[in-house]
Amino acid sequence: MGQSLTEIATTLREAEKKVQLIYAFNGSGKTRLSREFKELIAPKEPDTEDELGVKILYYNAFTEDLFYWDNDLDNDTDRKLKIQPNSYTDWILLEQGQEPNITTHFQRYTNEKLTPSFNEKSTIKDKNNKDVTVPAYSEVRFSFERGDDSDSEYVKISKGEESCFIWSIFYSLLEQTISILNVAEEADRETEQFNELQYVFIDDPVSSLDDTHLIELAVDIAKLIKSSTSELKFIITTHNPLFYNVLFNEFSRVKKTKKWRLEKLTDGTSSLVEQFKDSPFSYHLFLLAELEKVVESGDIQKYHFNFLRNLFEKTSTFLGFNNWEELLPQESREAYYNRVINLSSHSKHNGEEISIIEENDKRVLGFLVGEVKRMYGFKTLVNQVKENGNI
Repeated sequence: MGQSLTEIATTLREAEKKVQLIYAFNGSGKTRLSREFKELIAPKEPDTEDELGVKILYYNAFTEDLFYWDNDLDNDTDRKLKIQPNSYTDWILLEQGQEPNITTHFQRYTNEKLTPSFNEKSTIKDKNNKDVTVPAYSEVRFSFERGDDSDSEYVKISKGEESCFIWSIFYSLLEQTISILNVAEEADRETEQFNELQYVFIDDPVSSLDDTHLIELAVDIAKLIKSSTSELKFIITTHNPLFYNVLFNEFSRVKKTKKWRLEKLTDGTSSLVEQFKDSPFSYHLFLLAELEKVVESGDIQKYHFNFLRNLFEKTSTFLGFNNWEELLPQESREAYYNRVINLSSHSKHNGEEISIIEENDKRVLGFLVGEVKRMYGFKTLVNQVKENGNI
């Protein structure tokens, strides 16, 4: 029976675990769950939005909304990432002076020469020639170090690099917070700001990283969480199977840890299923089980073709094929390939988009799912998933 995200948030709170790890496909409601959980733990007061709430600290898509670009459209030279006023960045930058640590973390996951530079407090003229005060640490510019005294052009970094930078700020904040709370006696802590902090909720930190850096990030997060000696609890959600698997293994020996899988059901409700196995599930098998379910129900959406393509990619890698299209039925292979390519999407919101799929395309998906099972010996998995809640 399905549950609302509020009910699932309640389940997570009542679990009373130090670490809860949740795997879910895009579009399953991870970000909305983080907001529901935040509202459950620390309801927002009217007309306020405190990112450093006394009871919960969270990182999700809304955290990234605190940052936006000024592309200097007039001169195309002074490109900068602007930071909306908030206590979240004010504390870590102004009060704690974490700029060097942020830069170190950022360069570790991107490029050691790509350097962020925060602004100092200044006064500028606006379009009406009036003086406007620009607060310190409200803007950040990026440049590549040249190793000499020559000026370096400010660049607009990629979306992936931007996500890494924002995560680096949060990670520095988290490091500092854990360090403060690890001091057992409240009177001995450098600040009382986090004395009531109960939870850290991390939703899909930096999924744009390559596999090597993604593994490194997962190990770093696990190491930091395992260093926490206070009563602070952590919830991590992700749609990335590699990131999930690394965290799964890192926390396998941590007591008071729970692993879940979040699913969005066809009626709009959600299901939270505990992962009981000692080792992570096989992602390609889970994809196949999901595809079997939608073929059976007929509720096929555009993003299911992304699942199908991903299934072929994972299977072809395992079987040693150079290209995943070699797994398609030889008869009409090119037509099937073009159809899957056209209907699969790698856009940012591919897991959330709802599109009308023609009946012929539904038949194609059902046929290809049947063929990959027949040709490569996959068993029917949908009933096994329903009965056991796991692969």
